[in-house]
Amino acid sequence: MVVQSPPARGISFDPAYLRAKRALDIAFTLLMLPILGITCAIVAVAICLDSKGPILYRPKRIGQNGLAFEMLKFRSMYVNSCEGVHREAIKKYMDGEKLNSDTRTDLAYKQVNDSRVTRIGRFIRKTSLDELPQFCNVLRGEMSLVGPRPPLPYEVELYSSHDWLRLSEKPGLTGFWQIYGRSRVTFQEMVEMDIAYLEHHSLWEDLKLMALTLPVMIKAKGGA
Repeated sequence: MVVQSPPARGISFDPAYLRAKRALDIAFTLLMLPILGITCAIVAVAICLDSKGPILYRPKRIGQNGLAFEMLKFRSMYVNSCEGVHREAIKKYMDGEKLNSDTRTDLAYKQVNDSRVTRIGRFIRKTSLDELPQFCNVLRGEMSLVGPRPPLPYEVELYSSHDWLRLSEKPGLTGFWQIYGRSRVTFQEMVEMDIAYLEHHSLWEDLKLMALTLPVMIKAKGGA
């Protein structure tokens, strides 16, 4: 399913780059499988012990050119949590409003102290461990290791034609915004960061962003 028609103007990509990037996605994911398997098993047990409900959360996200897909995440919220809270937060974020007034943190554009989030959920969100199941999305070709974050359908419904440019390529597990922006920048700043990455794409830049991801996860920089 496609949310709406993409804009007439898009970002072009070198076919050789796309082939190399896909090869990197598959090779790196397969190489990481033993570590991923052990880590995912530990996280899954912790989720089961912490609260009732499924281990995985399967939200619908919007990928390349507006194509919807089922993204995999570890469940970090209590079952049957109200979605309206997050929908309202997304609207505020896209309107340039801060979601956190505490000036002592770098989470100005991130919801904090959300009562819907479980104890384990707070930890796996802060360290981005909740994103690990998305390596399955990478193997299925719905996502890439590096790219813009995949937005929600009700977020894309509010996109301008310019915002749509960030959907010119597959969404990623990590990326320029995830490393250098995250919860410290506005929505429009995020869009510009994603578009700049896509317009100046290179395999070297992808490798650099992948290398910078682990330190960001360990420091839990910008996560909540």
